[in-house]
This record gives sequence, structure tokens and C-alpha cells, in this order.
Amino acid sequence: MKLTLKLTTNKKKAQERTTDNHRSDRLFLSISILYSLAWPLHPMALSFLSPISLYASYLRLCFTSSGLSRHAIDIDNDTTIHFWSQNPDNQTSTHKPSLVFIHGFGPAALWQWRRQVQFFSSHFNLYVPDLIFFGESTTKSSARSEIFQADSVSKLLQKLGVEKYSVVGTSYGGFVAYHVARMWPERVEKVVIASSGVNMRKSDNEELIRKSKLDSIGDLMLPKEASHLRALIGLAVFRLSRLHMIPDFFLKDFISKLYAENRSEKLELLKGLTLGRDETVNISPLQQDVLLVWGEHDSIFPLDMAIELKGLIGKNVKLESIKDASHVPQIERPNKFNYILNSFLCGSS
Repeated sequence: MKLTLKLTTNKKKAQERTTDNHRSDRLFLSISILYSLAWPLHPMALSFLSPISLYASYLRLCFTSSGLSRHAIDIDNDTTIHFWSQNPDNQTSTHKPSLVFIHGFGPAALWQWRRQVQFFSSHFNLYVPDLIFFGESTTKSSARSEIFQADSVSKLLQKLGVEKYSVVGTSYGGFVAYHVARMWPERVEKVVIASSGVNMRKSDNEELIRKSKLDSIGDLMLPKEASHLRALIGLAVFRLSRLHMIPDFFLKDFISKLYAENRSEKLELLKGLTLGRDETVNISPLQQDVLLVWGEHDSIFPLDMAIELKGLIGKNVKLESIKDASHVPQIERPNKFNYILNSFLCGSS
């Protein structure tokens, strides 16, 4: 069935949305300035004024004002998944299609899907999980592959009684989304893989380390120092010309709040990847309609990888590239990203 969403074209409303986003950006900048002024003061003042903690509160407000709330489910005896979704008891949500957003390596889902949650929550039942060892999701299992992550997401949706859904994954989350679609084709309707080199080779990782000028992929993906985080942001975001002006204490706060927890387990996740272990690309084509979305200037998984992937991942594949964006187009160019997703998800197969 073709689902048609009415895209807002009213100029005034578009301007209002742009103003709201500019306000949130200015709020984050203002908090950062206050934090820099408080730096010589008592540690309690720093804790209170932490821009990361305050901005996280703003993000939670965005999710809750979009009708989502925080939940946790034991999917088996070993594993607990924390996730955002609409209230399961809300009967009006049963008539909407289901859509799953899977975050990439780095901060938890809250930090990666704000603009998509705000855009799609009115028309889809959204499920936004934190993958294992991100946020508060955890496991006693020794499994560490992206296939284990995919199995965990599938078990979560099965526990929730979600029989059919489309899935959107970015970067590492794209690996997970690919495996979810591959292993459960009868459940997954459409697949969106954004900025995710599912066709990654071992040499691609080596080239990424070379570009980052760091010692290991762990230092890049799980930064411990301000210089590591600068290298990651420089690769992930297009034309961030004032990156060198961000003070170290701000980046250290970011690392402390968003990268330090479960670091050893996350390093094990990197080592546990089944994709990219050698120079042979061996991926099974998907049965579903697939959309690849890429930033034109992606320095982590370059656009050439997307062009190659288009010919490997299935028969019904569409590739959309986004100008003036690198590895996180859902954050860098959210309006364009959302428009592309909406057109794909709501179009006929």
C-alpha cells in the first residue's frame, strides 16, 4: 500500500523550524561559553554547567515532546536493551507503520537521531534502541559481533510484538541494519543504509587510520584525548573550519560523558566485527528495496564505497548523495536527509 505523507511546504512553518534549530544551536553555544567562564571555579560548578549534560536534557525533551519515552526490556536471560519508542499502550499507534533507527559507533541513539525522531514520529511507530554497551544496554554474553547486535535488535522487536518494520542504520548501525534485513527478510520491509561501508575491506581500515594520523582505529572511534576527538570530528563533519578553536576542556567533557563508559567492551565490539576482516568483500544481496544515503564528502566511508555497494547489496537499490555533508548527513543536512528517507519509505515498492 502506498503511504503518502504530506510534506510541509508552508514557508512560515519552515522558517519557524529553522529558527528553532538556530535557537538550540545558540543555546548550546551559550552553555559552552558559560562553561569556559566557570572553568577556574569549583568542580561542582563545572558539573552543573556541563554543556554535554545540559544538551542531553534538551535532547531528551525533544524525544519526549515527539511522543517517545524511555523503556528497557530483558530480551533474554543475559541481555537488556534500553530504547525509545511511543507508549506501547497507545492504541492510535497501531495503525502506523513501524520504523527502526539504529545508531552508529559513538554516543548513544539520543545524540544521533533527534531531527529524524521529530520529523517521522507523527507518521511512524518509532523504535530507537541503544545497541549493546551503548547507553544503558548491556549483556552478560561474550558475543561481540555486529551479527549479535542485529540478533539483539530483532529479539527486542519480537518481544514488543512488532511483526513488520523498516530499518534505518547509520555507520556501524548500518552494519547492524544490513544483518537484520539479511537474516529476517520476512520481517523487514525496506532498508536504509546511511554512511555505512558494509563492503569494507581490511585496507579501508588501514587507510582510515592513516588519514586520522592516530595509532589505532580504537583511538579514533573511542577517543581518550582531545586530539583524538578533533581527528574524529574532522573526518566526520564537512568543513568544520573552527575545529581548532574548540577548547580542550570542552572536548574532554564530551569524552568523559559520551565515550568513556564501557570503553573496553566497545573496543571488543570493534575487534568482533565480521565485516572488513580481509580484502574479500563477501556480502549477501538483500531481497528488500534498499536506499543508500551518503554524504558526498564522507572521509570515513568515501562515496566510492557507496557506488560499489550499490552493485552488490541487492537488485532494487537506490543511491542518494548529499552535498555539503560528510559522515553524519542526518545531523549535517537533516532536512535533505529526511526528505530523501521520506520519499523512499512512503513510495510504492
